[in-house]
Amino acid sequence: MNLELRPLTQADALRIAEYCNNYNLYKTTLSLPYPYTLEDAKSWIEMAEANAKEQKSFEFAIVEQASGLLVGVVGLSQNKANRKGELAYWIAEEHWGKGYGSWAANAILDFAFREMNFHKVFARFFANNPASGRIMQKIGMKEVGVFVDDVYKEDKFVTAHYYEILQSEWQLRRGEAALGAGAGLH
Repeated sequence: MNLELRPLTQADALRIAEYCNNYNLYKTTLSLPYPYTLEDAKSWIEMAEANAKEQKSFEFAIVEQASGLLVGVVGLSQNKANRKGELAYWIAEEHWGKGYGSWAANAILDFAFREMNFHKVFARFFANNPASGRIMQKIGMKEVGVFVDDVYKEDKFVTAHYYEILQSEWQLRRGEAALGAGAGLH
């Protein structure tokens, strides 16, 4: 796939605000506000930059290589003490169904397990967004629970499905030998 990940910059704010001010995207995400403003985007990017410096979480722009067009964002939180993190992503509605989410989620698993030496990555999706669940399945994650009425959104409770993958499971899928502590890309 002709995509790449890169750190977010303030130059992305206008495009992010445009994409995220979309009710169809909002209703499938955990924490996006709606309506979503340019100020929301600028503030979020600033927070993402600070979190990356402190290695709390990592947010990357998903970009088409040929055009340089940002098509979505993928992120990974970090719980250092437990060597795990949460995978999260969104793709602009006009780019749904093109495989961008699966590609980006796979790239973040590579980052999590090779670069950060995580033991586990988990993710969750709302029951009203089964396409996100299919992405998780495609990248080898397994459902570990259904949390009924887990999140209060739009004056009602929403059910969330939780998925995870262990580093050892990821390695088996890739046919790799076990990675030791401090492992990275070579």
